[in-house]
Amino acid sequence: MAYDRRWPGDFAVLARRIQDALGPTAVRVSHVGSTSVPGLAAKDCIDVQVEAQALDEDLITGCFGTIGFRLRPEPWNRAEPTPGGPCPKLVFAPPQGERASNIHVVEAASEAARRKLLFRDFLRANNTARDAWSDFKQRLAAMAVDIYQYGQAKAGPTEILLIAAESWACQAHWAPP
Repeated sequence: MAYDRRWPGDFAVLARRIQDALGPTAVRVSHVGSTSVPGLAAKDCIDVQVEAQALDEDLITGCFGTIGFRLRPEPWNRAEPTPGGPCPKLVFAPPQGERASNIHVVEAASEAARRKLLFRDFLRANNTARDAWSDFKQRLAAMAVDIYQYGQAKAGPTEILLIAAESWACQAHWAPP
């Protein structure tokens, strides 16, 4: 769907709720993914990255449980691929009937955290890349049978776009917020 100006507000509500539930365990709560890039078409699902002091599954799952969020069980939701090897992560889904969201929890300052922020900031800064990515994702969504297939097909092009983002980061002297 086309970019929806309500997405940043939806994220802000969700971020407050997450920060309240996790307290000091959450070092940073960031809006990531397609809904975080103004002008980018996306599915109506807010992606959130939580950078935690440590990836303590029992503690984090317990905190999310207090607000009704459940740990996603799929194996692909347990590690984020990076050039240095997979980074562990936890992904949470909201309670049934609530606003669609995916909450990605990674260790603070990890390569996985950095790459999600870089990807977002590059697309925010580069309209040509943003528009090309938007077109690609819409075409892919029309062809993909399920969310797993969609994610697998998107993985290679994401890495290619990240190469351009790394070059941009050097030129722009970008650093994670």
